[in-house]
Amino acid sequence: MIKSKAEMPDRGIEIDLTGPDGNAYVILGIAERLGRQLGYGKRRRERIRMEMTLADYECLLQTFDREFGTFITMWR
Repeated sequence: MIKSKAEMPDRGIEIDLTGPDGNAYVILGIAERLGRQLGYGKRRRERIRMEMTLADYECLLQTFDREFGTFITMWR
């Protein structure tokens, strides 16, 4: 069955962590842009970025998911 694109459910923003968008620098950039779009102040965005870069890649993903997981789905 072929359906209209208008019937397609909105899946929100998705990131494929195994592709180029899974790069830590790309994710940091997305966090900055999303933080601005959500009206986060400069200090809050800096705190998030600092926490994301505090340890390893898994820490970065956990912080990103905690802060933006409502809006973005990440796939491994």
